[in-house]
Amino acid sequence: MLLTPYRETLALPRIKSLLAVATLARIPIAASAVVLTLHVVTDLGRGYGAAGLVGAAFTIGGSVGAPVMGRLIDRRGLRPVLVLTTIAEVIFWSVAQGVAYPVLLVMALFGGFLALPAFAVARQSIAALTPEAQRLPAFALDSITTELSFMTGPALGVLIATGPGPRVAMLTIGAGILLSGLGLWLLNPPVRAAHEAQVASGERVPRRSWLRPRFVAVLAVTMAATLVLSGTDVAVVAVLRESGEVGWTGPVMTLWALYSLLGGFAYGTMSRRLPAVALLAPMAVLTVAVAFGSAHWWLLAILLIPCGALCAPTITASADAVSRMTPAAARGEAMGLHNSSLTVGVALGGPLAGLAADTLSPAWGFVAVGGVGTLIALAVIPAELLHRRRPDPGPGGPPAALPVPVELAAGAAGPAEAIPRQARESVGHH
Repeated sequence: MLLTPYRETLALPRIKSLLAVATLARIPIAASAVVLTLHVVTDLGRGYGAAGLVGAAFTIGGSVGAPVMGRLIDRRGLRPVLVLTTIAEVIFWSVAQGVAYPVLLVMALFGGFLALPAFAVARQSIAALTPEAQRLPAFALDSITTELSFMTGPALGVLIATGPGPRVAMLTIGAGILLSGLGLWLLNPPVRAAHEAQVASGERVPRRSWLRPRFVAVLAVTMAATLVLSGTDVAVVAVLRESGEVGWTGPVMTLWALYSLLGGFAYGTMSRRLPAVALLAPMAVLTVAVAFGSAHWWLLAILLIPCGALCAPTITASADAVSRMTPAAARGEAMGLHNSSLTVGVALGGPLAGLAADTLSPAWGFVAVGGVGTLIALAVIPAELLHRRRPDPGPGGPPAALPVPVELAAGAAGPAEAIPRQARESVGHH
């Protein structure tokens, strides 16, 4: 039956509690970008460019900090990192709402670096709690819940920021982060499976054993996916504004997110995994095609269906691939790098689409981000095809005296490029 993979996955021990806590933990994180923007513009009286710089600083810090925090989890365990990042974020949101702009700009860099790793931790724990055969629906559920967090968090952030004010919203985010960190600390989800060497064993693996060209290719696909997503968000707003239908922005964006959610749900029921690049390529090409029919909001909403439905599956596929290519002792760092690729893509997509919209026309925003996504897919496809002809033995290689299990060989070969869906934030995608 259609729902059987999800029923079997949710029946696994601790999966439901992990997804529930992770979903709630992501809501304040999802609200942070819009609240920071409103604070800079409203409370500090600066422009959107200045707000963008603060967001960029936070993103840069997060991109650098995610793999560092992941490596700390690999070496010290989850709880010490949760304590460190929770305290750091509570301090950031408590102090940042009352400082001048130059200080906020510097603080954002460190705030991003020490951000609570809720996204990466959830994915790392899913890899530890699920057998390989059930990781695809598990990562699909993670992507769906991430989508829900990003549909809820920004709306709540705007509601509080436009009511009591952005400063109150920042303090609320700080309180939410505190509760999120505490919830994850109490849950203490495993970062290693029962059959894997535990953190206390002190196992170390050299990066060269897993940080290979194909791993980098998966990161490139992940970055391209969120670049297309965030750029599409900007292009949608620009196109609707030019056509005088800006009032339809909310409904179109909601449908766009719904397409992704439904696509992720459908992908999680598939018995056969697809390489992430096989999903990115059509998504990027179909995004370019949106430019040719964006004259009316209803036509735009229809044209977004196919590329939107491929969003969550692409990110889901990339996460699953990362989990399969990485040994347990380095999974935290690998998931941190995956998270960084998501945030870098988000940071690049918006400006790229905006530049194309300002220089040429709003519809060219779709062409710009879809074109870049297509080029990255074309660059990665040869590596994927080569890997299928000459599959590597997987992370760390199999024991010399044992044959590689069929499932592991298939996963290492690449059709298993599926991961927790959504980048939002991501990745925050929409």
